[in-house]
Amino acid sequence: MPLIWSAISAHGYGHAAQVVPVLNELGRQIPALRVILRTNVPRHFFESRMTVPWELRPAQMDIGCLQHGPLTMDWDVTWQAHRIFHANWDTRLQEETTAIREARPDLVIGNTPYLAMAAGAAAGVPTVAIASLSWDEILQDHVDPEQPWHRAILEDIRRAYGQANLLLRLTPGLPMPAFHHAIDIGPIAHPLPPARTRIRRHLEIPDHDALVLVAFGGIQFNALPFDRMESMLGIQFLIDSPIPPHNRRVHSIAVLSERFSTILSSVDVIMTKPGYGTTIEAVATHVPVVYVRRYDFIEEEQIVAYLHRYGRGVELSRADFLDARWEPAIRQALTLPAPASPPPACTGAADAALQLLPFLQP
Repeated sequence: MPLIWSAISAHGYGHAAQVVPVLNELGRQIPALRVILRTNVPRHFFESRMTVPWELRPAQMDIGCLQHGPLTMDWDVTWQAHRIFHANWDTRLQEETTAIREARPDLVIGNTPYLAMAAGAAAGVPTVAIASLSWDEILQDHVDPEQPWHRAILEDIRRAYGQANLLLRLTPGLPMPAFHHAIDIGPIAHPLPPARTRIRRHLEIPDHDALVLVAFGGIQFNALPFDRMESMLGIQFLIDSPIPPHNRRVHSIAVLSERFSTILSSVDVIMTKPGYGTTIEAVATHVPVVYVRRYDFIEEEQIVAYLHRYGRGVELSRADFLDARWEPAIRQALTLPAPASPPPACTGAADAALQLLPFLQP
């Protein structure tokens, strides 16, 4: 039976959200396929999403970026964490290589742990990255010239990525030149049909009120300006964190039995940071986006450009977001015209499967 070793970054859930549709599509085409998930993404994320038989083997596969809340990157702490991760790199690589050899997979795929790329190559297993970003591109603008070990770690990451057989580069995606062979594939998303009437009835939201989903990629805020949110007449909110009692205009998605993708396609506006999965789904389902930028995270440039070309987006400054001056941006988003160009079809999972099938067939 074909076996995939799938290494996934646990920096949020976005990396797993890109990989799961590919694995499911491969499972549809190869019914005997099995998957080992090598990641610290929690089990519950996969339980409702994976349709192919899978086994979770937790492990820290990379560092990613360390943050203070959903909007603030801590680059000093991030670099120190990378320094610790790389301090015993040879041992870490040997252990991961041994684990792969013992599992005897037919294919290693990664999004986007460079450790998996190096270990898969060392184990003699075909190794493919499926990604919209690579960590060297995220880190390269934050190298301190007075810290030569920053550059050394960056070069280690690039060498590891360079050992992959192939990069399947998502649309939109960074260039990722550390990979020597790349094929562009379509966007990956799994938008679901809306359940607008059912959700509004459950939350007792009148038809004339706009419903705004506030979601920042699974990284919860410690506090939201609930008093200000309650004062915005004609606007109600859905959030992915607990709410204080006696709020009439703020609702928690925890009271809904719907999938997140169903909720997203059912609201009038989503307020978020411009992460890959949420933005691609919003564009695909024609939901306007009010977004708060992280200007020190380079991937956002590609995603925001995609949003403004194929969807409807309004930027909200970080200062206005933190001070709860949301209403003008929300009302502007509600009146934006439809984009001139239709979005690309979300063919990324099928495109990836087409490229990966030869590695899994006799």
